[in-house]
Amino acid sequence: LLSFLSSMERWEEAIVSQGDPMGHISCFHHFLIESLEFHQLNLHCCSSYLSLSSSADEGYYQSGKFQFEIDVPEAYNMVPPKVKCQTRIWHPNIAETGEICLSLLREHSIDGTGWAPTRTLKDVVWGLNSLFTDLLNFDDPLNIDAAEHHLRDKRNLLPDTQPPKSWSGIRPSLT
Repeated sequence: LLSFLSSMERWEEAIVSQGDPMGHISCFHHFLIESLEFHQLNLHCCSSYLSLSSSADEGYYQSGKFQFEIDVPEAYNMVPPKVKCQTRIWHPNIAETGEICLSLLREHSIDGTGWAPTRTLKDVVWGLNSLFTDLLNFDDPLNIDAAEHHLRDKRNLLPDTQPPKSWSGIRPSLT
């Protein structure tokens, strides 16, 4: 794998040295470079998929490890990336199929918290991490069963029955 940032920087330097300062660098690559500067990621130079591992240090999901796939579309930064949770988890804001309910990933939002061109992948990473702590929302659930279970049993997010064997996520509990 090539370091995406260093290869793009070399490409930018080559174009600038040829007298064409913004030449053949697309807006997509320009915004992607700026967005990724907060963290050195090893990507193939044509990559638009990222894999993210996240873990919570507190709350129901403490010590859990969760995998996310982030698809950065060609129209990024004007449209949000598509994110899917690869770890099956019993969570009110993550569907059993991996879809995620996170306002900043909405292209259109009535409350003004949706995607804006000023947002970055850094915001997405922070938002995903916050889904396990302060953005855990039982009042506007995507997984209604998980939210209803929480109303019945606030100490344990999962029922006492075992989750399906295909689930690789953790069994969160406050006990």
